[in-house]
Amino acid sequence: MENATTEKRESMLSRLNGDKVIWTVVFLLSLISIALIYSSSSSLAYKEKTTNFAFLIKQIQFVFMGLVALYICYKIPLGWYRGLANIALGISVVLLALTPIIGVEINGAKRWIDIGFTTFQPTEMAKIAIVLYLARALEVARLDTFKEFLIRIIIPVGITCILILIGSVSAALFVGLISLLMLIIAGVKWNYIFKAGGIAAGALLLIVILHICGLTLFSRLDTAMSRLTKFTKGVEIEESMSAEEKQKQADKTYQADMAKVAISSVGVLGKGPGKSTQRYFLPHPYSDYIFTIIIEEYGLVGGIGVILLYMWFLFRCIILVKNCKKVFTALTVAGLGMLITIQASLHILVNVGYLPVTGHTLPLLSLGGTSLVILSCAFGIILSVSRTIDVNSQKKQLAAAPVAAQIGPEPTPATVKDEENTEYEIMGPGDQFK
Repeated sequence: MENATTEKRESMLSRLNGDKVIWTVVFLLSLISIALIYSSSSSLAYKEKTTNFAFLIKQIQFVFMGLVALYICYKIPLGWYRGLANIALGISVVLLALTPIIGVEINGAKRWIDIGFTTFQPTEMAKIAIVLYLARALEVARLDTFKEFLIRIIIPVGITCILILIGSVSAALFVGLISLLMLIIAGVKWNYIFKAGGIAAGALLLIVILHICGLTLFSRLDTAMSRLTKFTKGVEIEESMSAEEKQKQADKTYQADMAKVAISSVGVLGKGPGKSTQRYFLPHPYSDYIFTIIIEEYGLVGGIGVILLYMWFLFRCIILVKNCKKVFTALTVAGLGMLITIQASLHILVNVGYLPVTGHTLPLLSLGGTSLVILSCAFGIILSVSRTIDVNSQKKQLAAAPVAAQIGPEPTPATVKDEENTEYEIMGPGDQFK
């Protein structure tokens, strides 16, 4: 009986293929997020006249939804992602275009769509869609002329970034950065990249001019410029100002000031779990400033520990890219890996005061919602690539082994079919771009 139970457990574990380190990082971040949200949601609980426990349950639900989404994406054959890349971007563009019309405003920004049981942020979907689209486009297109590069790359990415810009300047710049890095990794001609940069700069300048002339479509530009000004120049409080004016000036840097207080008030080990004090004063400590809560409660040890988890994940992504045999899979892992780690880096740098406020969440740690579920999908796609590599490696080892040693169950037809659907001819260095 015990042997049967043990064999069953081993069978279940064996089905969880893919990079074990990435799986570990996902589970650790999910567990940490539950503890952090319970601690950091006090101010939100007070505002909504409920308890921390209610948000704990809510976060557990979001984490569960995220893990389910991750597992589904993990099991989907890679060929599906390749085939649906263009469709995913098209859907994202349509949703982004509809957001200013039918979207709901939250915290002064109109970038959510109400879908009944929750709100959905199309920008988060667009981040993954643009990675898949670029990976697909850079695999199949020769890009021998700049005209082809303009049509296949610049126009789709440009339209997506402009639509994102309506709701968030930092998110648009973030997507543009990820796209640029993917082009560099893919080996696109530098003169193409420089021309694309010139077009992007010209488009941004035109948008700024139109905004100055009264076009209110890009209202978030004022917010972005205000945040940048406050970060670079700070605010001046003069003695001649009234008490009300002094308070207004102080409020302009309130978020950053509270974060600095929280970080500067702790040592190596922090105040301890659940003992944060700045959670009552920080705006959005459960999302935009979750890393500040980590530092305050768990000290430098906790902060460095979280950073090491993301670095560990990035390192495994780099190894995975090197093991990929296909252009599409290599660029997909590279793009999604950078998306997750760069977003985490931006969040951390904002929290420690090295960047102006951007509003980026900390992947898998901030209060759940669209961001948590979508980023879980990104982890799932990466693990799908890793799973395919593992299965293919096992098949090759089995094929190379002596016939006498090939004792045991053969791969199921479903597994074989899955791998057949994910196999594409690899291009060698210089074959993709000349």
